[in-house]
Amino acid sequence: YYDEFAAHYAHMKKLFTDGLKNIGIPFTDPQGAYFVLANIGQYLKPGQSDVDFCVEMVEKVGVACVPGSSFFKENVGNIVRVHFAKKDETLYEALNRLENLKKIMG
Repeated sequence: YYDEFAAHYAHMKKLFTDGLKNIGIPFTDPQGAYFVLANIGQYLKPGQSDVDFCVEMVEKVGVACVPGSSFFKENVGNIVRVHFAKKDETLYEALNRLENLKKIMG
């Protein structure tokens, strides 16, 4: 059971992180979590908070993320948390939407 469970999560992680690498979105490499912390600094508009970015991303891109500032005491306004424990087709769709992030959010 545990080997199968670990392999399943490793598959989802690889699928999603390989996609983020191809798109050029920097992220932390999770060592046991089912999410990445993505650096969205290159996509933030001047003065835009991570909270505002997350709202805009849901509305315009259709991908949900959680503001990094909700997890840390430090100023991490350029970080968002993105969950990858999803079906392959959901991850592929999210990555397809994220490919146009700069154009859509710009």
